[in-house]
Amino acid sequence: MTEIDNKARIKLQATDLFMRYGIRSVSMDDIANNLGMSKKTIYQYYADKDELVDSVIEEEIAHNEMCCQTDINESENAVHELFLAMDMVLEMFRSMNPSVLYDMEKYHPRAYQKFLKHKNDYLYNVIRVNLVRGIREDLYRDDINIDIISRFRVEIVMLPFNPAFQAKVKHNLAEIEEEIILHYLFGLVNMKGYKLILKYKQERIKKTVSDAKIK
Repeated sequence: MTEIDNKARIKLQATDLFMRYGIRSVSMDDIANNLGMSKKTIYQYYADKDELVDSVIEEEIAHNEMCCQTDINESENAVHELFLAMDMVLEMFRSMNPSVLYDMEKYHPRAYQKFLKHKNDYLYNVIRVNLVRGIREDLYRDDINIDIISRFRVEIVMLPFNPAFQAKVKHNLAEIEEEIILHYLFGLVNMKGYKLILKYKQERIKKTVSDAKIK
């Protein structure tokens, strides 16, 4: 097996464990044991856990940006773009431990700064462009303050991960995020956009029922 294969295997296993159990609770020994290799071998590719977390977060950010661009390219309109984004986020959140961001912020500040840059620059711009698109397509209200709503939306991204919020709500990340996105979307649209939301919601329900029958 090549060095590239080994490095990729380590990162893939680390990603799976971090997302499932949180970053702090997963040790380098855990990663090594799950891979069936020695911890010494891991250190040949990653100097320490900090470097491994950095690499995992960089790849997650790159993947997220690629998915966002795909949703933009494949969407029929601004409302549809948000439904595609919601499906992507819910899929990710279903298998994500709520402590991931908190662990990153407290124990791996370098990786957390990369996440914040992604949130405050890339995601902010994606949100802003979507708002402009929705107004242009006559689906969103034309009296929206784009700067305020863009910043509001990008900050609310962090809410589902807030330990105090989680303790009071008692729902999983995916359920919380779906409710937040729908609330945000209903606040944006005019009547034409409102009808599209109902249409896409109905399509999602039908797909969920259909998928359940197949299983």
